Amino acid sequence: MTQEHPFAQYVRILGKGPNLSRSLTFEEAHAATAMIMAGEVEPVQLGAFLCLMRVKTETPAEVAGLAKAMRESLAKPSNARADIDWAAYAGKSRQLPYYVLAALALAQHGIKVFMHGAEHHTEGRVYTSEALAALGVSACGGMDEVARRLESRNFAYITLEAMSPRLHAIMALKPLLGLRTPLHTIGRLLNPLDAAFAINAATHPPYLAVHQEAAQILGQPFLATFKGEGGEVERRPEKSCDVLFLAHNAPGREEWPALLTRPRAKDETMDLARLKALWTGEAEDEAAAATIAGTMAIALRYSGRAASIDEAEGRALAMWRDRIRSTVPGAA
Repeated sequence: MTQEHPFAQYVRILGKGPNLSRSLTFEEAHAATAMIMAGEVEPVQLGAFLCLMRVKTETPAEVAGLAKAMRESLAKPSNARADIDWAAYAGKSRQLPYYVLAALALAQHGIKVFMHGAEHHTEGRVYTSEALAALGVSACGGMDEVARRLESRNFAYITLEAMSPRLHAIMALKPLLGLRTPLHTIGRLLNPLDAAFAINAATHPPYLAVHQEAAQILGQPFLATFKGEGGEVERRPEKSCDVLFLAHNAPGREEWPALLTRPRAKDETMDLARLKALWTGEAEDEAAAATIAGTMAIALRYSGRAASIDEAEGRALAMWRDRIRSTVPGAA
């Protein structure tokens, strides 16, 4: 009899049938993922594991276990510090990535923003590195560069590929499997630098509670998660916004009112040059300004920099208005 592979137990737990299969515990998800990150599983096992996880949908305990093991596999420079961990894993297809301007405005006002994300996993979308390039800001090539940028410029962005080739390879299995992998959820909770405040978004509202509970299991002190435009951390100003949060690791929920009274049309051109024009003030756009300031306000409110929604929105509007328009943080 052939000896069973150590990883087979985790595939069996997930796939033993409708009556005998079950979700993984936090400890099992952590152990399984540690094996994956160490390269101790066969390709067929990894594919089976990812598909079974996707079919049933990840539980908060599984997400926390996977995220913890993945985080432990990442290099973390000892001198790196971030005030905000900002997940950018979706890409944009209907509106420009205004969240990039929101993050840069926060950075210009002294808040250290570390952004990380996956790119080019879905056709027809604009990704963070492309938006930043239009502003003259390059992505970091590694975590040591992240530490330097955060120290000198208060902003750093790194792709998943540069941060972890192993995680990037797993994310890249989507075209082979025909399914999105759990990494689309897990990546939003990686928080590689252990920032006290993390902000992420989801396309589908049911995942918000998963993000909140998984982050609570992981001991995250402060968190904000909401249904963002296109799945990115970006306020949809024409709609009310339901934010799930953690404050000192305790869960809560707040509803933010809409900022605009009329719907926005799809941006048919997605001209990235408009981002620079908006930053410099060459272009004025009420909806874009509401999106940018509204996104900043959520970050301010739940990172402890504003005591109420009204205070957060007022401060965000002032910060966007008072940005130094001649300089983009991190631009060459």
